[in-house]
Amino acid sequence: MVRLFKHYVPHAVLLLGMVDLLLLLSAAEIGWVVRAHQIGADAGSAAERWPQLLSFAVALQLALVAVGGYGAASFLSLRFAAARLAVAIALGVIFLSLIYFLVPPLALWRSNLLYAMVAASALLVAVRALLGRTLGGERFKRRVVVLGAGARAARIEALAEEPGINFVAAGFVAMGEARPQVTGAAPRDAIPNLARHVLALDASEVVLALEERRNALPLADLLRVRTTGVRVFDISTFLERETGRIDLNSVSPSALIFSDGFDAGRLVSSAAKRAFDIAASLLLLVLTLPLLLLTAVAIKLESKGPVFYRQRRIGLYNDAFDILKLRSMRQDAETPGRAVWAAEDDPRITRVGRLIRKIRIDELPQCWTVLKGEMSFVGPRPERPQFVADLEHHLPYYAERHMVKPGITGWAQINYPYGASIDDARHKLEYDLYYVKNYSPFLDLLILLQTLKVVLWPAGAR
Repeated sequence: MVRLFKHYVPHAVLLLGMVDLLLLLSAAEIGWVVRAHQIGADAGSAAERWPQLLSFAVALQLALVAVGGYGAASFLSLRFAAARLAVAIALGVIFLSLIYFLVPPLALWRSNLLYAMVAASALLVAVRALLGRTLGGERFKRRVVVLGAGARAARIEALAEEPGINFVAAGFVAMGEARPQVTGAAPRDAIPNLARHVLALDASEVVLALEERRNALPLADLLRVRTTGVRVFDISTFLERETGRIDLNSVSPSALIFSDGFDAGRLVSSAAKRAFDIAASLLLLVLTLPLLLLTAVAIKLESKGPVFYRQRRIGLYNDAFDILKLRSMRQDAETPGRAVWAAEDDPRITRVGRLIRKIRIDELPQCWTVLKGEMSFVGPRPERPQFVADLEHHLPYYAERHMVKPGITGWAQINYPYGASIDDARHKLEYDLYYVKNYSPFLDLLILLQTLKVVLWPAGAR
């Protein structure tokens, strides 16, 4: 994997993204040349129109990212990839229309744009048909040797079998566990030279997955392996990279304390984030005002009660604030003072409420909370005080998610469906901790783009 701005990107995704960019530039040029040939005009040099070509390519590539066009499923299923490409092309037209409206010199003629879209569709589908399986195959996956054969090693073995994962478990070495759970693991005593064994398996990484590390670290083995050029990872760092979340079962306080995350030097990026929050919230409030008014009328017509719903939430540094949403439940949905998890097909949700929850319209008033500075567009979702007290009791490191400003959308929201239990909260906390640890403007941009995927294909919205 390649680490970009503290976020891990698989080699296959990076390579496909670079190929796509070249193909999109080529498609834009094809559209221009074809139209020029039709009207008998001189096409000129491509260097003369590189801003138009680049705007076309970047807009469509952002649309591909937004709809999940670089997810694992795109490498495994051509049908899935083609469907996402079709949606991305449609979104690309919308993006380009906005760009052309704001910056007219970047505009292509409509006929150029039509031919470019057709060429882009053909080229992108073709490259996925030709390279999709190859890029998603073992050739682009790292070979890993796991030191350990207990429960932690078994988790890596199971993870390696999941579709779209970016590594292959080349071998397991039993380190004398009392209860080994990985069948076929080679006993350490049967391996004369561990470094040579790792190289013989053509592995590029070794993962330390011991059940008990105190006074049990095979330091001599690890040193010899490392000096051969093979990288060595502890299991928590490895799982963080492969899954995009902090694994609560394996991470330790010292691993978080001495990690390279949680950077304090965020003054410039925090100022930029606040400037974006102010500009974007103002723009969205103005643009969506007609939609908010129509939704408000629909809510009032269907059920009695106020249009807006205020709810106490816990924010930055455990400070409480009121979140503002469009009401999607009956007015008597909760007994005063008693918080209740939302459930699937919750009978308390109104018909209008079910629709606005599906397409996230009920979240729009939170732009006002963002404008006031109590929330950001991106961050961990703020939780209710009653739930926070319970979750902090059951889940380690839960309080650490309150060290950043809460958000309307977040890393957990685009990677995990709505949760309504302690177990769901645990999974979402793992994603939230990853965001807190690895925050960067690049990760914020990725989350904002892929929030569109959640809106288009809602999963578990309640």
